[in-house]
Amino acid sequence: MEVKIGITDVPREVTIDTTVPADEIADRVRDAVANASLFELVDEKGRRVLIPGARIAYLDLGSPTTRTVGFGAV
Repeated sequence: MEVKIGITDVPREVTIDTTVPADEIADRVRDAVANASLFELVDEKGRRVLIPGARIAYLDLGSPTTRTVGFGAV
């Protein structure tokens, strides 16, 4: 799933591909914003991204990624 995170005072959004379910990501963001703690997300390659909850402007949860087969995979 592709997740786009907008951060206050940063012109570009952070885009992460992850296997974490959308509901779990939403719960983590709610917790990080409510408690002013760090929002942590691990991408498909194992890289960890930490964002302060107070700095999160928005979160765009894309649709789950599916593997394409055939000519569309190119």
